[in-house]
Amino acid sequence: MNSISWRLATSIGVLLTAVILVLPSFKPMWPHKKINLGLDLRGGMQLVLEVETNKAVEGNIDRMAEDMKSEMRKDRIRFSQIERIKGERLQVQLGSQDMINAFDTFLNKEYPDLRELSRDTAAAQPTFVYGLQEKQVAHIKNQAEEQALETIRNRIDQFGVSEPDIRRQGSNRILIQLPGVVNAQRAKALIGKTALLEFKLVDDNADIGAAKQGQLPPGTELLYKVVRNPDTGRIERTPFVVFKHALLTGRYVSDARVQIDSRTNEPDVTLDFDRKGADIFANITEDNVNKRLAIVLDNKIQTAPVIQERISGGHARITGNFSMTEAKDLAIVLRAGALPAPVKVLEERTVGPSLGADSIHKGILSTIVAGILVIVFMAVYYRLSGVIADVALALNIVLIAAGLAAFKATLTLPGIAGVILTIGMAVDSNVLIFERIREELRIGKMPMAAVDAGFDRATLTIMDSNITTLIAALVLFQFGTGPVKGFAVTLSLGVVSSLFTALVFSRYLFDLLLTKRKVKQLSI
Repeated sequence: MNSISWRLATSIGVLLTAVILVLPSFKPMWPHKKINLGLDLRGGMQLVLEVETNKAVEGNIDRMAEDMKSEMRKDRIRFSQIERIKGERLQVQLGSQDMINAFDTFLNKEYPDLRELSRDTAAAQPTFVYGLQEKQVAHIKNQAEEQALETIRNRIDQFGVSEPDIRRQGSNRILIQLPGVVNAQRAKALIGKTALLEFKLVDDNADIGAAKQGQLPPGTELLYKVVRNPDTGRIERTPFVVFKHALLTGRYVSDARVQIDSRTNEPDVTLDFDRKGADIFANITEDNVNKRLAIVLDNKIQTAPVIQERISGGHARITGNFSMTEAKDLAIVLRAGALPAPVKVLEERTVGPSLGADSIHKGILSTIVAGILVIVFMAVYYRLSGVIADVALALNIVLIAAGLAAFKATLTLPGIAGVILTIGMAVDSNVLIFERIREELRIGKMPMAAVDAGFDRATLTIMDSNITTLIAALVLFQFGTGPVKGFAVTLSLGVVSSLFTALVFSRYLFDLLLTKRKVKQLSI
């Protein structure tokens, strides 16, 4: 009786928990999430992105060059040129030969990890070429991939996609699955935007005509403000010569939001800087009154207002004739941060909702057909005992659905295949038990003794077979991707639930039948 009591309590507890977890998928009235449908069932889009990690290394060297210029000026080490060359190399050209010793001392103190590739000290202006160590390059690339993954995840979360699947694939690729996305182009633009925000001073003394011909003053570059004329619909490109060195970047942005300009009635994006960024911005505006400060996003000038006075408080505004959608997306990417390196779309696949609905219909139909065939076979071949196995099978399917909801897993088409496979595996455990019971009945044991012996003899075999299957499923989940993981999830849940239904729930039904009903002859 004690064994019946704990099996009854366990079965009722598990059943109630399963109902609470599964019910929201059919009627959203409980404070729990429903089962998430994968891309192949719900529809949506899948992207495979390549992170251009070489650009991250080049950006690191560019920043190093700017820092080196500033530090060498402070140490009064004259130089004529410091710039990145040939991708991932840094070239330093000194002003004269008498600067060599001071430069070597400076380099050993400030940049001891730089690897010297060549030096030419015979010329009037000595030239040195340096590169990063391999471990530094590997670290920068790995960090760029991880940061890109986190940045994209933050953008998608703010975009409002429910249950996205975002993970690294290989060394420099990111797999993104967005179930239920309707506007694929907007999502792709939001994900792929680098969103490198920089504040640069405009060189108003530069000759724009000469700059267009490639004759730029040292330390400057030619950028354009691109605006669509609302009256004509044409794209207008206004050139600006700006200093390359960014006085402030988007890394100091703590918040970005959309506001409607009271004068133009158009949406703008307002920025809030963190404490350090606010101090930097205040100093920039104080030191450059009556000069123009260009707000540059991905090498395109958004606006270039004249600084009228010192701006404290850590606030700035980006204007640019945005639509409301463009302003919202810009605010999202600025809040989430800039990508550490550009990303390139390698693969794009869109699954329509009609295809997803058809997959759901066929998957459910195949599950029902498989279930009916198994139920009929068990009821005909094992009679009343087969009906007990069928009840346990129904509970098994409910438990799988509850597991998907509890772990917030995603049900995919291969996952449905895992459910169908689990149906066969679940009754397989009952078949082993029933055959053992039959053997005990043939040698003349009473029904209760036969059931006890049948379960005891079959338990170890069932545990062995299911645990080995569970190990294989966990390996698939760990090392598989996409559809393979979906199959592994439902298979793992099915193995665990079939162990419970076969060894606990079915045993309770047998005990209830033999003790409460006092059956003299077992129908098996």
